[in-house]
Amino acid sequence: MVALYGALFLSAFLAATILPVSSEAVLAGLIVAGRGDPGLLLVVATVGNTLGSVVNWVLGRGIGSLRDRRWFPVTPDRYEQASRIFRRFGEWTLLFAWLPVVGDAFTIAAGAARVNLGVFVALVAIGKAARYAVIVAGGLWAMA
Repeated sequence: MVALYGALFLSAFLAATILPVSSEAVLAGLIVAGRGDPGLLLVVATVGNTLGSVVNWVLGRGIGSLRDRRWFPVTPDRYEQASRIFRRFGEWTLLFAWLPVVGDAFTIAAGAARVNLGVFVALVAIGKAARYAVIVAGGLWAMA
């Protein structure tokens, strides 16, 4: 059972970083298969995905020296788009860090903007937990 939660944590963590991993598919598959406690699966996915976003925040802190690297997770255009939105709406954009394409850029922009790590973690975790809660609820509904 520990391996099941570990695999979910790893997929959620990697999904928030530079690798194209679908933690949503892993979580939904576990729920529909009746594997694991739904509440604990929600917590594990949220924690893993939020910690992966912290990696992006750290990358954002060093964006000046990292953004030209091939492996950097966000293209210059996406970063500029996310930075404009981030400057306009501020820290509240972090509630949408779960969004495809721009979500990672929001977390990197937050690091570049030197957003307080505690505020960052709280807002990112709220948004990601809400997204995963919808997936868990949908999976449980599909099983009913």
